[in-house]
Amino acid sequence: MSAIHAIVTDIEGTTSSIDFVHDILFPYARERLPAYVETHIDTAPVQHWLSEAAREAGLVEASRHDVVDLLLRWIDEDRKSTALKALQGMIWKDGYEAGDYRAHVYPDVPTVLASWHAAGIPLYVYSSGSVPAQKLFFRYSQAGDLSPLFSGYFDTTTGPKREAASYAAIAQAIGKEPSGILFLSDIEQELDAARAAGLQTAWLLRKDPKPAQSAHPAFARFDEIVV
Repeated sequence: MSAIHAIVTDIEGTTSSIDFVHDILFPYARERLPAYVETHIDTAPVQHWLSEAAREAGLVEASRHDVVDLLLRWIDEDRKSTALKALQGMIWKDGYEAGDYRAHVYPDVPTVLASWHAAGIPLYVYSSGSVPAQKLFFRYSQAGDLSPLFSGYFDTTTGPKREAASYAAIAQAIGKEPSGILFLSDIEQELDAARAAGLQTAWLLRKDPKPAQSAHPAFARFDEIVV
């Protein structure tokens, strides 16, 4: 592995269990979304993201209730919608602050992140969840507040995670040559896009220790990655 000057990590399946997101966060947001929209409908962020969801779906004259129904269906489909992720993040904020849950992180992650940070390697997050949701995730983790370890966050407002242009944009934003950035993910198509943009990659295989032949070095844990 060539010299690493920055590390960008995914969340679900990489630093943290997908089960936490699907079994805890998604149901929490789904149950509260209709009431949250009704009680916050006069706020500019909620109005904006409802409009963005309607626009994304091509709904010209949809009622508020139609858009809420659409969002609930998107939660069930795990749709990577920026509007949905933003609204979910607002609801999750209430849950984190109320102590209803703490974000899961794999046991190997906090120590390794801290060691990379101490070595002077800037750390970044790139996830389909909104930037505010990412910040909450690491601030309210089961391992304590990990947010001071990160230098920045990126979501799908930067671009889709399976397109090389998104990773080129991240490299430009953090001011590093792509060849000096390591991207960590459990999704091979995301790694393909990152590699196409010139980044180095590491494939996290939390549940499948025997990957098919791949261009991406594979690891089961963060502490197996040498940078």
